[in-house]
Amino acid sequence: MNTSEDTMAAISTAPGEAGVSIVRISGADSMKIADAVFECAGQKPSDRTSHVVVHGHVTDAAGHVDEALLVIMRGPHSYTGEDVVEIQGHGGNVAARRILRRVLEAGARMAEPGEFTRRAFLNGKMDLVQAEAVVDLVKARSDRAAAAAVEQLDGGLSRKFNQTYDKLLAVAADIEGTLDFPEDELPASTMAVLTMRVGEALGEVQALLDTWDEGYLLREGASVVISGRPNVGKSTLLNALLGRPRAIVSPIPGTTRDTIEECLVLDGIPLRLVDTAGLRDTQCEVESEGVRRTRAHMDRADLHLYVVDGSQAPTAEDREHLEALRRERSLVILNKSDLGQVARAADFPRFICVTTSLLKEMAANEIRREIARMLEASVDLTVPPHAVISERHRDLLLDTQRELAAAMDILKTNTEDQIVPAIDSIRSAAESLGLITGRSYQEELLDSVFSRFCIGK
Repeated sequence: MNTSEDTMAAISTAPGEAGVSIVRISGADSMKIADAVFECAGQKPSDRTSHVVVHGHVTDAAGHVDEALLVIMRGPHSYTGEDVVEIQGHGGNVAARRILRRVLEAGARMAEPGEFTRRAFLNGKMDLVQAEAVVDLVKARSDRAAAAAVEQLDGGLSRKFNQTYDKLLAVAADIEGTLDFPEDELPASTMAVLTMRVGEALGEVQALLDTWDEGYLLREGASVVISGRPNVGKSTLLNALLGRPRAIVSPIPGTTRDTIEECLVLDGIPLRLVDTAGLRDTQCEVESEGVRRTRAHMDRADLHLYVVDGSQAPTAEDREHLEALRRERSLVILNKSDLGQVARAADFPRFICVTTSLLKEMAANEIRREIARMLEASVDLTVPPHAVISERHRDLLLDTQRELAAAMDILKTNTEDQIVPAIDSIRSAAESLGLITGRSYQEELLDSVFSRFCIGK
């Protein structure tokens, strides 16, 4: 990572044709660079007050590069906490690159991924949890995910982490204070009260850990794998759930030979629907590879839609395939009821079954309701969206939980010579929480967090 004393610049808008493109500049020389590249009537940019918009032209030695608006935001009242200038020119890859090239010629350097937000963190404009919310908001694939990211950006999740962090530091200090008392002068209830406070912190950590499933679903989406024997209606199911003909449907077994993935948002949760090759033994090398990929997706699925031809008797292959699936995460779809019903829900007693014909317009709605019901086993979709932990938070919270559990076990012994190890465990727990919010950090941690960001943010 380049030094934060540099002045950096990047295109902050997505590539492609658009009405406007934005080139963002941040650093000590932002105003100097604005004076060099921007021509406007009246005062030059560096003589103007903060938070104003100026009309003019980006220029070079040959003349006008683009007509643009210049937005001035002086530090510390800016996104990064530094002097920031944004040049809003015409949209399109070429126009934006021309403006950026002129800014770089004037003395700025290219920003690295996430560097604007990294500087915002380093300059105290936000903590690390809020910084992560920025990328979550940018990458949100549903309204629910976006609303959760906004709450996190507003500090809702950070306050919970900080509350527990401060509590642990206070408890560690209070336990340490007991070392100054002779054993016979320490009130008998003191250690019990301190142990109770550690237990309360442990409960707060568990409450945060309980949001992991929802956080995973909002950020990553649920992998929903459609599988079954050939020609049972798997591709028809994919098309029905999407509401459009995405996959080729044919009466010829083995039509689908590779996985087809599409996204669908259901009740605010992104789903990654995966249509797969039919499960069967085959001498065709291409189809065999498709079956291998099918089994690999089945092993990783969050939810499973197993399609059965309900117009025929259940097969040994169907039962064998279903034995490998988790009952609580699987839905059996008895398709082709329009051809007569032979296979029935009673034939698959361990699983929830839906009897339907995917040729019917309303069939997909019933299946969507069952998918939502399975998702609600991990996420309460009836409550408003709220900030939830990420995988990084979860790993550090598990470290916190282990240290607090160890401290609890020690304190319950009420043994004076074990007080110091208990304090060490509590402080280690607080250290893990500090790594979550950035109250303590190493450069490697920042590199890992901000590598997820795009250049320009």
